[in-house]
Amino acid sequence: MRSQLSTDLAPIGDIYEKFSSQDQTQILIEKYADLQDLALLEAVLSDDMFGAIAAVSSFGADSALLLAMLAEVGAATPVIFLDTGKHFPATIDYVQSLSQSLGLENIHYRRPDLAELKVHDTIGDLWESSTDACCDLRKVRPLEKALAGFDSWISGRKRFHGSDRSGLQSVEWTEGRFKINPLADWSAERIKAEFKARDLPQNPLVAQGFLSIGCQPCTRAVVPGEDIRAGRWADSDKTECGIHSAPWMGENI
Repeated sequence: MRSQLSTDLAPIGDIYEKFSSQDQTQILIEKYADLQDLALLEAVLSDDMFGAIAAVSSFGADSALLLAMLAEVGAATPVIFLDTGKHFPATIDYVQSLSQSLGLENIHYRRPDLAELKVHDTIGDLWESSTDACCDLRKVRPLEKALAGFDSWISGRKRFHGSDRSGLQSVEWTEGRFKINPLADWSAERIKAEFKARDLPQNPLVAQGFLSIGCQPCTRAVVPGEDIRAGRWADSDKTECGIHSAPWMGENI
């Protein structure tokens, strides 16, 4: 059975007040700058200075590695999955099967606001006219609501994905929260080797050439030689869905 949608998230704690200055946040960022993967996860989950922590996962091409590590050191940590209503059916099935196989205990399915969908995406084709507006409605806004009760969140981003991700730090401070990137320094080759060593199941779409997996209307398979994220919003300048960087946030859609 799927985890129930959480509806009792508490307001953000006092961590914002504790780390309201750049100097204060930088001290904690530097403290963990040299840690990664399991060591980083163990450290932040045991450090009260990070407050309430959740992980956010797309259950995409290589999501199983970070989730397996999280299951080792904190299986009860909330894991937020943004159920946009536009995912491939294989991804939805993968959320269920992977969560069960890893023993993750606290999956939060977060969906777009139905009232907003009725106003802004009545028949579900908003992506055709504006992918930015669609991502804002179906991912950015639901994630902001989902994170309302958390002070820090864990991300699976890696530097080798390039673009805005090439300068990732292990720990960042952004928009009033700490963002933890345990796999920031991992290469594609190292991830592949660790998948094999741990015998982790991949999202089934990987076998079909989908090396970066998002919503079905805006994701295609890549061909040999293409960038790993070339299949996301192909033939456009868009490179991010917006949950990490959304220049259109706050605009009317």
